[in-house]
Amino acid sequence: MEYKRLGKTGEKIAAIGFGTWKLGGGMSPNYAHDLELIDVIRRAIELGMNHIDTAEMYAAGHSEELVGRAIKVFPRDEVFIATKVWYTNLRYDDVLKSCEASLRRLGVKYVDLYMIHWPNERIPLSETMKAMERLYKEGKTRYIGVSNFGPRLIEEAQSHLSTTEIVANQVEYGLHDMSIEADTLPYCERNGITVTAYSPLGQGRIAMELKAKTKRSEILYELANKYSKSPIQVALNWVIWRENVVTIPKASKISHVEENAGGCGWRLSPEDYERLTKAWR
Repeated sequence: MEYKRLGKTGEKIAAIGFGTWKLGGGMSPNYAHDLELIDVIRRAIELGMNHIDTAEMYAAGHSEELVGRAIKVFPRDEVFIATKVWYTNLRYDDVLKSCEASLRRLGVKYVDLYMIHWPNERIPLSETMKAMERLYKEGKTRYIGVSNFGPRLIEEAQSHLSTTEIVANQVEYGLHDMSIEADTLPYCERNGITVTAYSPLGQGRIAMELKAKTKRSEILYELANKYSKSPIQVALNWVIWRENVVTIPKASKISHVEENAGGCGWRLSPEDYERLTKAWR
């Protein structure tokens, strides 16, 4: 596994981590495949995918419970746990309560990264960030991050912190959606903020294009053959090609985790990166 620096810190996290959206249910819990999913998470960690991302709203907290059960067999410092507070819970007291509830479900005393899941214009960022900084000072989270924030909101959020900095911004990014390259990605690069790309495979959209053998999918097959990788691994390698970008693809099967892990440890040439970008833009 390849590891990258988190923000301006000395922390190293997996270039390809593990996302848990729809793991254990969608907006409500589904307990039918718990044992299988726990094995999938554990396999990811065994492969070095130490960055496990979850959120309080994923399966109404059940995704966090699955992560908590999965990580029990590993030393705590070998797993980097990131979770998020939902946008309706951004009042000061609600942030504190949400974090405590997440810690209980995860079965840990602290998380490594606590993020605002989505901005909420009805609640002042100053109030939210005050609570986030308290959690940081109390050791409930080692780092603070945001998700789905643009440059203006990141700057505003940072202005309300006095003892730490925002280290990560989680946003959608992949061949299917390069919109953050307009402003958010360059801003994060300039300011030493890690971009965590969610839905790097477009929640199945890239796989569908590969199956349909669309014109722009042809280059994925071509490069897969050139590098002796799968087309999915090529697509993931494109996402993490930039130094400050990591990604958290979801997987519900061990075979998918193993394929995802093979998306790093090698690198597309600059020429192939540009060709792939041009074909999908």
